[in-house]
Amino acid sequence: MDVDISGTSAAEIADSVRSLRERGMLRAGDALPPVRELAGILGVNRNTAVAAYRQLAQAGLVVSRGRGGTLIAGAGSVAQEGVTADTVLHDIGSGNPDPELIPDPTAALGRIVGRPVLYGEPVIDRGLEEWARDWMLADLPRDDLRISVTSGAVDAVERLLAQALTRDDAVALEDPCFLASIHTVRLGGYRAVPVPVDDEGMTVEGLQAALDAGVRAIISTPRAQNPTGVSLSPARAAALREVLAPHPYVLIIEDDHFSLLSTHPYASLIGAEHRRYALVRSVSKFLGPDMCLALAATDATTAERLAMRLSPGTTWVSHLLQRLAHAQLTDADVRRQIEGAAAHYARRNASFASELTARGIGTASSDGLSLWVRLDVPAKIAAERLMRRGWLARTGDEFRLDDASSASFHLRLTVHDLSREDAARLLDDLAASAR
Repeated sequence: MDVDISGTSAAEIADSVRSLRERGMLRAGDALPPVRELAGILGVNRNTAVAAYRQLAQAGLVVSRGRGGTLIAGAGSVAQEGVTADTVLHDIGSGNPDPELIPDPTAALGRIVGRPVLYGEPVIDRGLEEWARDWMLADLPRDDLRISVTSGAVDAVERLLAQALTRDDAVALEDPCFLASIHTVRLGGYRAVPVPVDDEGMTVEGLQAALDAGVRAIISTPRAQNPTGVSLSPARAAALREVLAPHPYVLIIEDDHFSLLSTHPYASLIGAEHRRYALVRSVSKFLGPDMCLALAATDATTAERLAMRLSPGTTWVSHLLQRLAHAQLTDADVRRQIEGAAAHYARRNASFASELTARGIGTASSDGLSLWVRLDVPAKIAAERLMRRGWLARTGDEFRLDDASSASFHLRLTVHDLSREDAARLLDDLAASAR
């Protein structure tokens, strides 16, 4: 390749490749020099070249093809949560809540009161803050707990990482992992360290290895882990807290996205003496994704740093939106609707998992909006077979942190909104596709 890459540090080399790409001198599909060759050309250590390529990969600018080398990434779409634009196939991979179970906010709109909010005023509305404090303290009794508000859980995680980390810092992520967390870490230029998840949550050995690798932050899902549906068991949480005890300044971010809908009790990695933490709870799964609001319970120092990124009038969350969320969350009828939705998701997932088991596909009923189904064939093969039968499924490969790893044998299926007829047809088609 006749392109001049320059630099003596990983950051300089990565910036050089970025610049060449932006100027059109490197295009999608172009191969970069092998690591050893690049190190020789630039007169740097091989590890420096490896670090540069890793930074570029985490930013989504290059992709590794193993023996096929490192290529400039194209502008193709990346995996995202939500409904596909496909109008022919039946989407069973959306991960969406049932719109019929999202409370109508119309009545609550009439109860929103209060004077207009002006520049320079507190970012969080007082009523919502007081309610959220009681909600969080019931599960996380900390004397130093502060409440912040953000535009959803992904916004919270991005801001929390930005206030604590610098480029190429290591972040522990569950493996398999929520798509938004993968993208947030990659686009922030951080280094993802995978921690395996089993049927009780993050493994103790995996977290210990991540801490030994120098992670400065951990993103954990205490309930309804996406995509597996696993919830952290109290015993596993206690074991993980013991591992974390010598590392009180590692930032723990717990994304409790399913909170009010979960059938499992909240178990936490955050020990009584841990110094940097954030428990994040969004309202999107039960009040609807369009609410775009999350609450973060953090230590005082993290709250102060987070506040610097939530300047009044520029990056704050609308007080009208906050008051609407507060009006709904304190309404007895809305809370009964949320409880009914929780029972619906649990019941439909359990029923479908039981039917799969009867057809020879062992699937444990889990928490969350979807099921994590283990097959006897690679997931991509099963997904292609399902596509020919009219279904659009989501494979476990999309949730893996290592793109070059072996094929996934899991599908993540959203089935709670299927009619009886569609559910029966999908069960038969899954049984046929998994052979």
